[in-house]
Amino acid sequence: RLKDLRLKTNSPETPWPLLCLTEGIIDPSEEFYYVWLQVMTIPIFYNAVIIICRTCFEQIQMNFLGVWLTLDYLADLMFAADMVIKFRTGYLEQGILIQDKAQLKKRYLRSFIFKLDLCSLLPTDLLYLCFDINTPLVRVNRFLHMTRLGEALDRMETRTSYPNTFRISKLMLYIFVLIHWNACLYFALSKYIGLGADRWVYPNASRPVFNSMRRQYFYCFWFSAQIFTTVGDTPLPDREEEYLFMIADLLIAVLVFASIVGNVGNVITNLRDRDNVFFPNHELVKVYLRSRHISKDLRKRVSDWYQHLYINKKITRENEILKQLPVQLQTEIAVSVHLPTLSKVTIFQNCEKSLLEELVLKLTPQVYSPGEYVCKKGDVGHEMYIIKEGKLAVVADDGVTQYAVLSDGNFFGEISILNIKGNKSGNRRTANIRSIGHSDLFSLSKEDLSVVLSEFPVAKQHLEEKGRQILTKMGILDESAEGQQTETEKVEIKLDRLESNLDTLQTKLARLMSELESSNRKMQGRVELLELEVDEMDQLPLVELGGEGEGDGELDGNLEPSGLASTYGRIISEYNPKSLVGGTCKRLWLF
Repeated sequence: RLKDLRLKTNSPETPWPLLCLTEGIIDPSEEFYYVWLQVMTIPIFYNAVIIICRTCFEQIQMNFLGVWLTLDYLADLMFAADMVIKFRTGYLEQGILIQDKAQLKKRYLRSFIFKLDLCSLLPTDLLYLCFDINTPLVRVNRFLHMTRLGEALDRMETRTSYPNTFRISKLMLYIFVLIHWNACLYFALSKYIGLGADRWVYPNASRPVFNSMRRQYFYCFWFSAQIFTTVGDTPLPDREEEYLFMIADLLIAVLVFASIVGNVGNVITNLRDRDNVFFPNHELVKVYLRSRHISKDLRKRVSDWYQHLYINKKITRENEILKQLPVQLQTEIAVSVHLPTLSKVTIFQNCEKSLLEELVLKLTPQVYSPGEYVCKKGDVGHEMYIIKEGKLAVVADDGVTQYAVLSDGNFFGEISILNIKGNKSGNRRTANIRSIGHSDLFSLSKEDLSVVLSEFPVAKQHLEEKGRQILTKMGILDESAEGQQTETEKVEIKLDRLESNLDTLQTKLARLMSELESSNRKMQGRVELLELEVDEMDQLPLVELGGEGEGDGELDGNLEPSGLASTYGRIISEYNPKSLVGGTCKRLWLF
């Protein structure tokens, strides 16, 4: 059974989470790891909030001692389980998930996080034997596991659909914990000074109204909130300890106020940047219209168009929003959003899926206001339109008479972007199209279609054939002109081929000329070098011969054969044979 299970889990059909669970390795990008991080925030916040509260408010500790001990050891158990999970959590190395258990264990043991986790689980509860069991401060080492909280909150921020709201909530949570800690320390300081000793400390607990546990905590929390927010009148301190506490709190309050202002400012900036990306900047357009003294009617139409975009949250800059993603993800998003709409176009039906995936990236959203013309009769068509939402009317030249009404899923202008030969309309619009209300359209330009079809020649022929069939049904296809244009295209193809061959021959000729020029330069250099060598040899004097004790003298024609032989032997013994072979001993060569 174990063998069959192992084979089953290693099969390609087995889901990755099951494989990780069976192998005992956890992928940090999977859902299980994310859920576990969220669960770990519970014991972390429990220790961060409850330990200090139980230490300062003794009634809370003594009244619920059994509950606190149970929750303490449940939190410790979760910390231990978290360490086990860290031993089994993989990591990426060169983009590959490391699953070797020994390597994972070694990496975690050598990390600083392991030391903190180990210190956070030290059995400091044994100090209860030395101190009273109502001393929860011995568990202060549990705070060392706080590093896990930062990772959990970062993961939650990346996954939430409302990151700005999450950032504000996280900031408020931190402020709450800070005020809670300050309230606990304030009550502890009040007990140290003496409850009711002056107006600044907590009132005397002998009074029934201030003796309840809830009243003590709420009063201290309210007092701390007043200090940090600086919105209330707190009593003036009387003692040095009180002054020091207030000074520290006021300094912290300044930091808290700066953090709140900074975070809120970042949220507002992010919202403004989001709006600038999603929608065009209306302020710049309004300034331009005022500076150019545009009529009020036209300015009102522009304002209504912007208002329609903002109210209905319509996005006209999808490509700019998605450009930061990889091309593959952009394609998948565009396919999921626009492919059903593009598939409704007649000429694109039964086309390759890869062609449609390339085309969806080229679709541009456009919004038209009521009464606005999308195209007019006689205009040169540079794009086709697909109606996503709204109604458009095919109207006469008077702009009133309606021939037809186009609604969601209809399209028009698809023939003009194919540039089919023989089209009698000459790629011009044959009707007036006007928006009845606010209409959302997708446009596909002729240039974008040509770029995509250049990589799909079979699809290009298929689309052109469909276009010819549509033009034939409409009666605006001139077949004779198409044949003439076909012959013209053949001649043009031949001319293009001749021009290409001529360019190739010119390139080869230029290469040969450059090689000939280089060879001439090399030959001229060699000739000049030989001439210099000949000049040097002509200027050399006769070889001087002589020996020790015999005197030196010049060689003449009366030298006897015996003297010539002895002189030749002396020269051979005085010169290096290598120099003779190399030709550097010119005096000997002349001899």
